Amino acid sequence: MKRSLSPRQWILAFTLFTLLSILTLHWYSSTHQDTKFLAFTKDFFLEEVQANPIHFHYTIDDPSIYDIDESSLSLPVYQAGGAANDAASLALVRERLADINPESLNEENQKLYDLLDSYLAAAAGTAAYPYLAEPLSPSSGVSSELPILFSEYRLDDKADIENYLSILNQIPAYFDGLLLYEQEKAQAGLFMSDKTADRVIAQCHDLLNPSALEDGTHFLHLTFENRLQQLVNKNVLTAEEAAAYVFEHDRLLTTVVAPAYDRLADGLTLLKGSGKDTCGLAGQENGREYYLALVRLRTGSYRDIAEIKQLLARDIRLNYESLFALLSANPELKNMISENPSLLPEMTPEEILTDLQEEIGEEYPPIPAGRNNAPIHSTIKYVDESLEAYSAPAFYMMPPIDNICENLICLNAKDTQDDLSLYTTLAHEGYPGHLYQTVYSKRYQEQENLLPLGSVLYYGGFIEGWAMYVELDSYDKAIELAKDAHPEAAAYYQACRLDRQFRLGLYSLLDIAIHYDNASFEDVAKLCSCFGINDTAGLSALYQYIAEEPCNYLKYYLGYLEILELKRQAAVLWSDTDPLTATYDDKDFLYRFHTFLLQNGPADYRTLAKRLAVWEDQDTSLKKRVSFNSAFSSAPCSSSVRSFRTASIISSWNFR
Repeated sequence: MKRSLSPRQWILAFTLFTLLSILTLHWYSSTHQDTKFLAFTKDFFLEEVQANPIHFHYTIDDPSIYDIDESSLSLPVYQAGGAANDAASLALVRERLADINPESLNEENQKLYDLLDSYLAAAAGTAAYPYLAEPLSPSSGVSSELPILFSEYRLDDKADIENYLSILNQIPAYFDGLLLYEQEKAQAGLFMSDKTADRVIAQCHDLLNPSALEDGTHFLHLTFENRLQQLVNKNVLTAEEAAAYVFEHDRLLTTVVAPAYDRLADGLTLLKGSGKDTCGLAGQENGREYYLALVRLRTGSYRDIAEIKQLLARDIRLNYESLFALLSANPELKNMISENPSLLPEMTPEEILTDLQEEIGEEYPPIPAGRNNAPIHSTIKYVDESLEAYSAPAFYMMPPIDNICENLICLNAKDTQDDLSLYTTLAHEGYPGHLYQTVYSKRYQEQENLLPLGSVLYYGGFIEGWAMYVELDSYDKAIELAKDAHPEAAAYYQACRLDRQFRLGLYSLLDIAIHYDNASFEDVAKLCSCFGINDTAGLSALYQYIAEEPCNYLKYYLGYLEILELKRQAAVLWSDTDPLTATYDDKDFLYRFHTFLLQNGPADYRTLAKRLAVWEDQDTSLKKRVSFNSAFSSAPCSSSVRSFRTASIISSWNFR
């Protein structure tokens, strides 16, 4: 006999069915949102990484991994009105991201969503002012960085050579686009000052010097020839093939690239006089608003300007008073500072880097093992003499995300002559600076199977803040190396560090004064005179540099100060002591704090502050390793005009 369900059984069955349906829908929604988000991030990454073939080549070693034909990529030539279009394109990307519900994502994807959303919002803030960016800045612009990128362009086979020569052929159209953008800036009344234009024009003529090109002594000729000889030695090329490529390379430099630089210089000459001879962004329409957006994008700090000023002013006062007290207690230091003695043991750059690498064990976590356990190699070289005037004291070239074993640090001989500068610079660029942070991040990312968005996004405030943090710490390590033979090294190196911090803090404050408060040169000179700085020529050069490079000093030093603020927060969170007496110089604490930074950054500091408490709540042991979603460790690509993205592989310009 067929038995029917009782009313109570029907209700129970219906309830179970409803609950199962809800759970199924919830599971599907979550899975669907995660799938949708991962598709978005992959599309975003692939589109951005292919935006510029130079950037792509430095970022990807094996294009087949991403099913990309590298030879099909071309330089993005700026088109009329493109700057305004970039803002619209960015808005569409943000709309697509907003279509994904972050609350339905898994924990890791939710973290990445928040970070990406924050970054795109910051980028939109600068994109709202399309003609205030300056892609031709004398110190970090396209014209000065392209030759460096060309001289280090990786050549592993004939395909690489052909792609490189193809890019050289595209330079005239690329520069025509740059000039078109500058013409649009001029029409908007936002062209660079005549003084800046003169510097860029001179640079264009100097970098592609005709006589050096004609007699084969130009550094681009020499570096290309050397790389081809290496391929001949490996039997990748025959001597005849190499000679043919060298001939074609020289032809392109003299008949294509050099004339393009000349036309760019001529075009800028014609535009002179069309811009305002202002001190900085504050003198331009909407300049203060743009500067505030730029501070957030480039430094990752979301403090308002008044709070940043207070943070810098406290630090400047502390370092100045400490330096004054140290000099008063040690009168001999004044002579030592002027004499700049060598107190460290005599070491080559390679030996210094090895020593720094061996010293990081107790306070920094070891670099995670890679999939193939390949060792990490580093090469140190000096930039060509013809580039010394345009190059920073040092920079670290980012390795490809799929081959991080070979790392390159470039030094500028004229700026790293004394032993202390060389030592601290290699700490900044190498261990535990950019090289260590980059390789750790990429290896950790590899372990967690995380999408390498770091190659297309840039958190300069974290990357340079970290490098400045470890550089300043390296003064203590230098003292340990020198004090046995030179007991006076302790006070001298402390004075050098305090002077370095004081000046970087002051220059960062001047950055705000010039670009936000519209300070004139006279205003800056008056402020500096209060600290005994009265070198008119030096101040004039400093003023010009800061006016041309907004946020650069802030990127380094505000980033460093934000890390110190995070360290104070961590000391309070991770101890049961009174916040006023919490310490953060214990080796176990430092190991843990550095692990947190390496696994959760690069990111903006607002995000890091939020993650700090969450990370502590998850596990208080030193063994915990929390995924940080993505290693945002590429190089500057801060212009809101995507067409100008060229130097995204130079991670550090170590300004002094």
